[in-house]
Amino acid sequence: MPYSREDICVYVSDTEALQSLVDMIRPAGFVTIDTEFMRERTYWPKLCLIQVGTDDVHAIIDPLAFDDLSPLWDLLSDPAVLKVMHAGSQDMEIFYQVMDTVPAPTFDTQIAATLAGFPQQVGYGAIVQEIAGVTLDKSDTFTDWAKRPLSSTQIEYALNDVRYLPQVYRKLRDDLARQGRQGWLEPDFARLTSPETYEVVPENQYKRVKRYKSLNRRQMGVLQKVAAWREFEAQRRDIPRKWVLGDESLIEVARRSPDTSEKLRVIRGVTDKLQKSAYGRLIEAVQTGLAMSDDELPFVERKHRPVGDIDGAVDLMSALVRLRAHQQGIAVPLLASRSNMERLARGDREDNPLMEGWRKSLIGDELLLLLAGKISLSARDGLLVVTTESDDSEPNVP
Repeated sequence: MPYSREDICVYVSDTEALQSLVDMIRPAGFVTIDTEFMRERTYWPKLCLIQVGTDDVHAIIDPLAFDDLSPLWDLLSDPAVLKVMHAGSQDMEIFYQVMDTVPAPTFDTQIAATLAGFPQQVGYGAIVQEIAGVTLDKSDTFTDWAKRPLSSTQIEYALNDVRYLPQVYRKLRDDLARQGRQGWLEPDFARLTSPETYEVVPENQYKRVKRYKSLNRRQMGVLQKVAAWREFEAQRRDIPRKWVLGDESLIEVARRSPDTSEKLRVIRGVTDKLQKSAYGRLIEAVQTGLAMSDDELPFVERKHRPVGDIDGAVDLMSALVRLRAHQQGIAVPLLASRSNMERLARGDREDNPLMEGWRKSLIGDELLLLLAGKISLSARDGLLVVTTESDDSEPNVP
């Protein structure tokens, strides 16, 4: 292959070579992993490349060259091997699709980085630059990964996606251990490795349709059924769901509930995208929605105008959150989102992340004291001061 480095680089295109690679990686106890895929024209992502590595071995596995990837699936299913990735949710979705299980245990460096002082959703290139001091060439980001043969720059790009992950992983792991924050990652990593995270429930897809909350409950029931039909149709034909029928058209179908092909065709976008052979199935989905009992109809809680100055309370809470986030070296949105602060200001504590785990001890309990008027905020010499009812101490600043 047109590539050479001091470390071992392998291009795997058959099962025997894959088994040898897995045997080489397994003793390390961890594997870095990334994928390249295409899904612009399909419902299911087309897996084009898999990159894996350790400290000394980095490899490209070409899933387009052979079918039997079972040695890799066995490695990713091994609970004794830690899977290290960056922003790995889409990779995990693909693995769940092809393996029917989710690799575990996992360490996601993007998730971990937010607890180590990096911005939320920090990119791989930025974190490699900061920790490894290497500037990555990202010119092949939007390349056609299904085209063969791969160029030398594509191979370099792909290998770099796993080459520096061991260094990034160890730095973040050690920093979080030193700060006693390893346990803070457990809920996020649990969601990342839960099959439920990647299961597509067609009956819930209506919630992804733009402006679905503008409908009444009966119309929403129709939308639930036609959106589920669209999901099945997209899966069956392996095309993006909006290629079957766009969101705007789905909303109009739900509003008008057409019962004939003639009424369906007058809805904008239907004749442009929808196959004539599908008219009957869509109308049948509409009728199923209309036949739902009142108890079966979706229910969306409408936001009521809050009692009191919720916006003012959230502004105060935000100031305190920014202070604590800065002191702890944590991205503000990770510590407390505005929506969760609004919920807390309205008295909604159930299933509120601010009332759970490390967020509760770090900021949630203090926010309750602020809302109860037991602490106050003020500014002194340009610095935020947090004062309790009996606190005459100096400013609480970074």
